Amino acid sequence: MPFSEETLTRLKADAAEITGRYPRARSALLPLLYLVQAEEGYVSDEGMAFCAEVLGITQTEVRGVATFYTMYKHEPAAEYQVGVCTNTTCAIMGGDQIYAELAAHVAGGQGHDEASHGASSHGDIKSADGKVALERLECNAACDYAPVVMVNWEFFDNQTPQSAKKLIDDLRAGENVTPTRGPDRLCTWKQANRVLAGFGDGLAAEGPSAGPASLVGLELAKERGWKAPDADSPGNSEESS
Repeated sequence: MPFSEETLTRLKADAAEITGRYPRARSALLPLLYLVQAEEGYVSDEGMAFCAEVLGITQTEVRGVATFYTMYKHEPAAEYQVGVCTNTTCAIMGGDQIYAELAAHVAGGQGHDEASHGASSHGDIKSADGKVALERLECNAACDYAPVVMVNWEFFDNQTPQSAKKLIDDLRAGENVTPTRGPDRLCTWKQANRVLAGFGDGLAAEGPSAGPASLVGLELAKERGWKAPDADSPGNSEESS
């Protein structure tokens, strides 16, 4: 559905602010895609056409980028996108089991294979009320808290199948859900995408960003008097490599 004139006026103003941050306008493609996704909840054909027009590139170029990255959706996303990391560390610690049990839970008790058949073209499994969608995620750089689940890119650490299912139930029931780290409130999918487009919500500095597990190495180094070698030490010279 084409954007209304009112929406286009607002998007063009935001797009001008985004492109103004870059020496070349086309470098702004990724945040522009987040901008249109914040508007509709996904990247529609109209959204891609808007990006192409603003940047002076072809729609094919825009589509090539938008379809390469999994964070851009091509069907309406849920209010809460729940991602389960199933890369090595999280998988070993139970990520695969969490994903399998959540897939059945979100799909209303169907088995994992049945739920997967009902997934969207991008593999998301959406709840019947459309509030929650489940997907697999690549590494979130939070291996010290494995297994990790993310909701709209906020961390929920040290999950179990039981805690993850309760998280899903609370999201669907409209309960106040607090991420393990970061702000003490969870924004919606559209709000998260606007932040990713570069329009901060003032919450970036709220809450803990690193917990005890992330700081173990630093504490051990302090305790044992370890220090990084000097840049010009023999071990760091090119001749020693």
